[in-house]
Amino acid sequence: MINDIFFKIKQNPLLYEYLKYHSYWYNKLIENESYIYEMIDEMKKELKITSIDKLNDLSNKIELISSFLSIIN
Repeated sequence: MINDIFFKIKQNPLLYEYLKYHSYWYNKLIENESYIYEMIDEMKKELKITSIDKLNDLSNKIELISSFLSIIN
């Protein structure tokens, strides 16, 4: 089963890169394979790729465009 987890990590480049810099996850994953979901959540929060972060980014871009258009008019 551990091989399945590490295969899943290898398939996801972001997850693989995250694991290289946060090696303490190796021990946790060996203890219990279900920690993979916690690791994915932590990675998303750190890399700011959660849906909330994406919405905030979109909102900021819309605000920037709006301010730019108000300056032009």
